[in-house]
Amino acid sequence: LSAGPNPLTDRERHVLAAAVDGATVADIAARLHLSESTVRNYLSAAIGKTGTRNRIEAAQSARANGWL
Repeated sequence: LSAGPNPLTDRERHVLAAAVDGATVADIAARLHLSESTVRNYLSAAIGKTGTRNRIEAAQSARANGWL
């Protein structure tokens, strides 16, 4: 079954990939050279697009659908 086209932007995918290991927003921001508020915005967008409740579920959903 196809999950359809990837709804995530490149940056949302990078932020989700960095969140997979349970990293904090501060850790992700430092790793990707972004502000913490920018990381929160990308995570929020990715959570909304994947229809999940939190960043861990969003990362798992994206990985299961082949988007990460």
